Amino acid sequence: MKLRPLTLLLLALLMPAGFVFAAAGTDALRGATPIPQQGPAPVLAPERNTDQREVRNYPEQPPVIPHKIEDYTIDLRSNKCLSCHARARTGESQAPMVSITHFMDRDGQFRASVTPRRYFCTQCHVPQRDVSDLVKNGFVDSDSLISPTKGK
Repeated sequence: MKLRPLTLLLLALLMPAGFVFAAAGTDALRGATPIPQQGPAPVLAPERNTDQREVRNYPEQPPVIPHKIEDYTIDLRSNKCLSCHARARTGESQAPMVSITHFMDRDGQFRASVTPRRYFCTQCHVPQRDVSDLVKNGFVDSDSLISPTKGK
């Protein structure tokens, strides 16, 4: 397809105007910050600190973390979670022990300590914050799907 010289001239004149209008616009999620600028980060809601186990929404869901972990160190040399949740520490901490699955290596063999692939807790387990849903959804937990009267 060949563009005519007049069409090219119009495109050349209108394209910069389009960029100006786009740059001046704002997005509903960004507030009053213009699109090409970076606004301030929103303030994080505080972490829940109830220490109460929460109901899981489906089988095999990793449990959520019901307490603050803001200053916890989890790296190659240290895992603050295991100071309470390790098998040897649960008696004094009264915290639940990490699941037996965390001691199984990729070959299905059980080890004496938590395996490296299950060592970084926050890959699966997350602390909760008191926030409203960003997007409305129709999520229904598995128990409600199996027994429709239970969810009511």
